[in-house]
Amino acid sequence: MTTSATQTGDGVAANPLRKGLAVNRIADPCNVVFFGASGDLMKRMLLPAMWNLRLGDILPANYGIVGFSRSEFTDDAFRALMKESVDQFSRTGPAKEPLWSDFAKHVSYVSGDFDDVNCFHKLREALEKNDRELGTGGNRLFYLSTPPSVFTSIIDQLDKAGLGPRDDKTGWSRIIIEKPFGTDLDSARALQAEVSKVFEEKHVYRIDHYLGKEPVQDIMALRFANVIFEPIWNRRYIDSVQITAAETVGVERRGGYYDNAGALRDMIQNHVMNLLALVAMEPPVAADADSIRDEKFKVLRAIRPIDRTRVTLDTARGQYDEGAIAGKPVPGYRQEPDVRPDSNTETYAAVKILIDNWRWADVPFYLRSGKRLAHKTSEIAIRFKSLPHRLFGEAGDALDNNVLVMKIQPEEGISLRFNAKVPGPRMHIRSVSMDFNYGTGFGVVSAPAYERLIGDAMRGDATLFTRWDAVETAWEIVMPVLDRWLDTPDESFPNYSAGGQGPPSADRLLAMDGREWRRI
Repeated sequence: MTTSATQTGDGVAANPLRKGLAVNRIADPCNVVFFGASGDLMKRMLLPAMWNLRLGDILPANYGIVGFSRSEFTDDAFRALMKESVDQFSRTGPAKEPLWSDFAKHVSYVSGDFDDVNCFHKLREALEKNDRELGTGGNRLFYLSTPPSVFTSIIDQLDKAGLGPRDDKTGWSRIIIEKPFGTDLDSARALQAEVSKVFEEKHVYRIDHYLGKEPVQDIMALRFANVIFEPIWNRRYIDSVQITAAETVGVERRGGYYDNAGALRDMIQNHVMNLLALVAMEPPVAADADSIRDEKFKVLRAIRPIDRTRVTLDTARGQYDEGAIAGKPVPGYRQEPDVRPDSNTETYAAVKILIDNWRWADVPFYLRSGKRLAHKTSEIAIRFKSLPHRLFGEAGDALDNNVLVMKIQPEEGISLRFNAKVPGPRMHIRSVSMDFNYGTGFGVVSAPAYERLIGDAMRGDATLFTRWDAVETAWEIVMPVLDRWLDTPDESFPNYSAGGQGPPSADRLLAMDGREWRRI
């Protein structure tokens, strides 16, 4: 798919798809406080996101960035560390002067323990100083990029130090909480009970970085801004839906965490379930956050509970063995650092989901996620039903089902597979694809998800964040599977080679329904 470009006054080609787009600068002045500021997520993602928001002139005119962690840094030392992060990880390349020096003036640091209220009083003093000197207006966004074990301590100390929500006259306070939000249903409810003691739901932003990716946001636009799709987005025309989140990497430096989590908790319960909700939801009554999240919640509530006795029929799990990725040998999961040598943790999970409502009755949703697979790919594939009656094509021609694929990563775009006649005197039919790529189509590289999500939280737009009722329901959906897997070790582990397509049990899951997975 191509677009014709016109020339601007200075001779630079202008992309017609971007005509009329406005810069969306954040209006409210505010401070952003990052807990866990010396951690890997801050260095690789969060600080580069803040820098690029400034580079794109999206940050408000008056802002402050405050790092908080146990590590001992002066303001200048922390700024130097952050410049190294930007130079190494920013999508826009190394920081340039004079903008960096101006940006650095807005960056400061507080060292302290997460359970020491005196350190939080120091934080309050730093924020009040920014209000006076940077004009941040008393508005505060707290980002918990820490291990989940200290979430409740931080929230409790914020409350004791008078840093919780206030009335609008003295400024707003919001909190971003990284996943995982709990490790099971009971722990999620316990965490929510602690959060709700200090912050109302409207002030809580549970982040799922998948929802900040441009192709994920475009799911709603594809459905509700195109009359050609919505009339056929139902059980009459759709045969099945496959949602895939595949990675080539192993557990890297997260062996200790991952061995107590697994693919079901780490990916299916949050990222993949959120994608399902966007694909399957009804049209919202309005484009605001509450209306959209209401419809997502209704979908999750309509998912048929997975009976414990059907777990072995409706799910599959796997654990990777040694193999090769891109021609290089890699170890098996049980040989990874900080992983138990007899671990029963799954690195691959697949689940068949049925939604009991009028739109989706009898349409299976197949969800899968795994590590050390053949390729890195995240996609949603909508497979339409077979032709009711064949008219064209030679006897030997296979008429494939139409498939609409929303590609999330690493490619970002949309592909539609349909049948067409091969040129020539005979009526031969072949499948062809029509592809749209975001990068070439709009002439820009999509910003990382964290840029969009942090900006939205600063604006007070919760559309792309997960509400508590949806988090709780997603845990309710996966708990029968999680409980059964924890109680029943899989004696076949490890059961798929690194660099492969996953365990044989995943293929059997679809074969029982007369279907097969798309190749990874």
